[in-house]
Amino acid sequence: MGARISGIASNLLTIHGVEQLHSAEHRLLPDMIEVGSFIGAAAMMGDGVRIKDVSIQNLGIIPDMFRRLGIKITEENDDLIIPRQEHYVIESFIDGTIMTINDAPWPGLTPDLISVLLVVATQARGSVLFHQKMFESRLFFVDKLIDMGAQIILCDPHRAVVVGHDRTRTLRAGRMSSPDIRAGIALLIAALSANGTSRIDNIAQIDRGYEDIENRLNALGARIKRQEIC
Repeated sequence: MGARISGIASNLLTIHGVEQLHSAEHRLLPDMIEVGSFIGAAAMMGDGVRIKDVSIQNLGIIPDMFRRLGIKITEENDDLIIPRQEHYVIESFIDGTIMTINDAPWPGLTPDLISVLLVVATQARGSVLFHQKMFESRLFFVDKLIDMGAQIILCDPHRAVVVGHDRTRTLRAGRMSSPDIRAGIALLIAALSANGTSRIDNIAQIDRGYEDIENRLNALGARIKRQEIC
């Protein structure tokens, strides 16, 4: 478009002003956090879901982090296919110690998917330690999952251990409030997999990151109703 920007691919960008920019064509990348959230939803309760045009080369380690939880994911062209997961087994380290998943700056795992991965782990076989290093208080939503029947030990504000149910016990429905965007979508995924009818308040948080989420999930067979409160 005619901009003068130097330092690309470094940690310092220098922008030199120009009199005008001209038109150009550009295709935006898919939202990798949304792609990861749909992987989590498909793993928890899907009968087989294809997520189209995800730009696989730009997802980084996101698919591999779900594979560490035992989620089967296949790639076809630029689509991801998540088949029905009857059971999924959390990997352990080569010495047999408990798997640890932590966030990190790119190209590490984005902190915005820790909440989704944590919910998916509640129905896995095995245990995993989640270490949320980059933000404060992101794990405090787990008390809502514990109320739903999840086996989670909150060690401190940054670490939680999830002991998976291996689908032997289903989460219970409940009433909860979305504390932030990512915890909100994680609670929505948990509610979709739970027995009974759940109610999630403060959904404006979810709307900030997931446009028209209820209709998109309903198209896959979910039963979500948005209720306006006067």
